[in-house]
Amino acid sequence: MTSEFRSLSEAEVAQLKEQGCTCSDWAHIKVAEKFKPERVRFTHFSGNVKLGVFEKDVSFSGGLKKPAGISNATIHNCTIGNNVYIDQIRNYIANYVIEDDVLIENIDLLAVEGESSFGNGTQVTVVNEAGGREIPIYDHLSAHTAYIIAFYRHRPKVIENLQKMIANYCSSVTSSMGVVARDARLINCRIIRNTKIGPSSVIEGVNRLDNGSVNSCPEDPVYIGPGVFAEDFIVCSGSKITDGTIICECFIGQGTVLGRQYSAENSVFFANCGGFHGEACSIFAGPYTVTHHKSTLLIAGLFSFLNAGSGTNQSNHMYKLGPAHQGIVERGSKTASDSYILWPAKVGAFTVVMGRHYRNSDTSDLPFSYLIEHNDESVLAPGVNLRSVGTVRDARKWPKRDRRKSPKKLDYINFKLLSPYTVQKMLNGRQLLANLKATSGKTSEYFTYHSVKIKNSSLDRGIKLYQIGIDKFLGNCLVKRLQDKQFESVKELQTALLPETEVGVGKWLDLAGLFAPEESVEKMLSDVENGTVSTLEQVREAFRSMHDNYQSYEWAWAANVLQQRLGKTIEKITPEDIIGFATVWKEAVVELDQRLYADAKKEFVATAQIGYGLDGDEGTKHADFAQVRGTFEENSFVSEIEKHIVAKSELCDELISRMGELR
Repeated sequence: MTSEFRSLSEAEVAQLKEQGCTCSDWAHIKVAEKFKPERVRFTHFSGNVKLGVFEKDVSFSGGLKKPAGISNATIHNCTIGNNVYIDQIRNYIANYVIEDDVLIENIDLLAVEGESSFGNGTQVTVVNEAGGREIPIYDHLSAHTAYIIAFYRHRPKVIENLQKMIANYCSSVTSSMGVVARDARLINCRIIRNTKIGPSSVIEGVNRLDNGSVNSCPEDPVYIGPGVFAEDFIVCSGSKITDGTIICECFIGQGTVLGRQYSAENSVFFANCGGFHGEACSIFAGPYTVTHHKSTLLIAGLFSFLNAGSGTNQSNHMYKLGPAHQGIVERGSKTASDSYILWPAKVGAFTVVMGRHYRNSDTSDLPFSYLIEHNDESVLAPGVNLRSVGTVRDARKWPKRDRRKSPKKLDYINFKLLSPYTVQKMLNGRQLLANLKATSGKTSEYFTYHSVKIKNSSLDRGIKLYQIGIDKFLGNCLVKRLQDKQFESVKELQTALLPETEVGVGKWLDLAGLFAPEESVEKMLSDVENGTVSTLEQVREAFRSMHDNYQSYEWAWAANVLQQRLGKTIEKITPEDIIGFATVWKEAVVELDQRLYADAKKEFVATAQIGYGLDGDEGTKHADFAQVRGTFEENSFVSEIEKHIVAKSELCDELISRMGELR
């Protein structure tokens, strides 16, 4: 924008008046040196106004071009940059810095009233609707910072210090002047009040934006479209909100899409979430939380990588002490149509929930399960989701569907299906099932654990599936560690197996998308408590370090479990041990892939073809199905499974060959 301004000449004032412009005191109007008065018509000015140079044409959709300038507007106390286009302002624009190349046409009101933090500092009541987990949102909030603020209330000094950091940031952005940043477009809107508009934003046809920040960027613009109502909000780069969506007291993360009359209040949505038709109330939506259907309510819960089916619902109100109950659905879970869960409850990672559940269950140590309603009881089938082709497909599609294009990503996301976080739960689950089997009678048809029933046959299957998953993960880590390395001696092999760090051997956490060892999180929390970490940037750096060091931490954890498995330290591991475990790994990989292969085949059986070849015979039905869905043999995912079996088998054989040379 122009930095130097001058007073209007008498001739310029006269020309502006002749063009229908008015002002109570023209001395308060300053202009750039090359200001062209002929570009300003039928405009009333008041307060202190600065005007840039209007000399270019502005492009509109459809190829239309109009000259930059101001017409049919009331402007109060504004600085307006170069080549701005403003027309058809029905009320007024007040207290804004409007940067270069902005287009504002056909809006009712754009104003800042008093001092505003533009949504920063808004307290969002997440997870527990009765309060106690409020997150003060701000422009650069990450899912991980929000997770700590919401779920570490048992560390009051941590919460206090984080809240102080956020309050300091909010004070730094508080102003009586708003900003419409460079290249933004505001078209056919009604009321925009106390809202900061970032660069390259497109705000089109909105009903009301009140007390918010639209944190767009040129690399990844924000779009807010027709019929939107938004109050007390922050919207991050790459997000899209449209189609009559209503948001109140919400944080909308990078790459998130809300549309088709979606409604959300007191909720936070982080990277790549999607909400359509349904409703959210007091939810913490970690990355990739998605709901596409009408009559779907997400309420008072923590979710991430969730796919919510139509009619999904939860209850957080016992009609006693208010809506004080909450739920946790760990990453990667799915809910079937018309599923229901009574809070409080905790659902393990990568679980499929089907039916209605009233028993306040906790299945967090039994991941990759099916939670099914049967005769009004909650029945759990542990581990069976490990063999589901849908689970693997989800894990592969998430990184491909990362919509974020901003050079600065707020959330550090780990997409791994098998990780120390999920495998530690499988270890716990395997032991838990074994204990249940040992302590219950052999004739029992069902076992009960945390308000869910588990069939006797499901116990044995779950133990086996968890073991396969554990073997696959440990083998993956071992093979990756030794891949493309040549060893002259057993000592060199043992040295290569030594972890670079001791961090990571204990419990792991999922901080809303970020996998991290508990000890590294605890260190950060202690640093926040004692003031070693005292700025939001340092907090962000701590999370970045956890993410960047994942591979080292993962191997420290895997090496520790592997030593326990072999019953010896790394210094005593032999090539024979590696050969033996590589063989176990190959068997696990092949068996799991074969189960995935069989599961995929179910999508091509005769019942899957019902409704195809509508007016023909069996041959027509098969031909129609093949044209629409393809054939099993040609399916890309099936081909990937086949190639995966071959590739991993070859990798195993090559490792065994190298180890054989060290004997």
